[in-house]
Amino acid sequence: MTKRDVVIDALKFRKPAYVPWSIDLTTECADRLKAHLGTADLSSFLTPHFLTVGPGIHDFLPAGEHLVRDHYGTTWNREIDKDIGIPIDWPLKEPTLTGYTFPDPNDPKWYAGPAQRLAQANGRFTRFSIGFSLYERAWCLRGTEDLLMDMIERPQFVDELLDAICDHNLVLVRNAIDLGVDCIHFGDDYGSQRGLIMGGAFWRRFIKPRLARMYKAAATANKFVSQHSCGGVQELFDDLVDMGLNMFNPFQPEVMDIFEIQRRYHGRLAFHGGMSIQQTLPFGTIPEVRDLARRLIQAGQAGGYVFAPSHAVPSDVPPENLVAMVEVLKAQPGAPQ
Repeated sequence: MTKRDVVIDALKFRKPAYVPWSIDLTTECADRLKAHLGTADLSSFLTPHFLTVGPGIHDFLPAGEHLVRDHYGTTWNREIDKDIGIPIDWPLKEPTLTGYTFPDPNDPKWYAGPAQRLAQANGRFTRFSIGFSLYERAWCLRGTEDLLMDMIERPQFVDELLDAICDHNLVLVRNAIDLGVDCIHFGDDYGSQRGLIMGGAFWRRFIKPRLARMYKAAATANKFVSQHSCGGVQELFDDLVDMGLNMFNPFQPEVMDIFEIQRRYHGRLAFHGGMSIQQTLPFGTIPEVRDLARRLIQAGQAGGYVFAPSHAVPSDVPPENLVAMVEVLKAQPGAPQ
């Protein structure tokens, strides 16, 4: 049985051979763990079950000291956040798409790298990640405050902008399907620690219909559909299930009762995440890390769960806690070592 098989069993709510896992690290965290383990390659330690690829269209280009620019025209400062950065300039200064051109989603160069990586999947579950997939792409182009005000004052422009982003992404989805991945993963953040950023009414007015189109394109091709959204967004779960979502990430324990929600949605929505990166991993003791990891594994033994930290692990997490977490995962009978 391959890692891919185990993940698929979990996503289809069949009892998996063991609870599969996926662990993403920020650059600084990965460097600390490499130094702690005395290795330059973490793959044999983390034994990843997912192979995630994305279009080169999401790559960043140098734009000055600590600055990078994406292919959509947004400038980011990476002086503090070295993985993504903080957006400091965006192309749509005014509420109009006049004069703006999206990068060509059909350009073959965006897919050469993913194709090469997928050829080396080695039995892992493969997914194509479309980051900044709708709301985030919109605010990256327009600016967060302006976009939220546009929802109130200029809804027709928001419709035009989100339709353009959706149409652009549908081309990415079609090309990802041609690559033969198992899953299409959409990355967007709709929530803060306190709830939805734009509120439920605006989410359903602006985001839901376009997101449904993208889910349908993936599901029609028999691909799993995965969604990332940070924050307290559990009020959207019924909508997301009805739209065809298979797996939700990052499943933050600080903003929702992850064990109760997992029970409530078992058989309807699988979850990916749950291991606290805000409390347990950075500040917990090794026994506390092991305890939460074991509880999550126990809850996931009936399927519908992929173990993971609730986001890419930040630099303040002690390597010893990561080692303890991985040891619990590998202690499962039948788990890869």
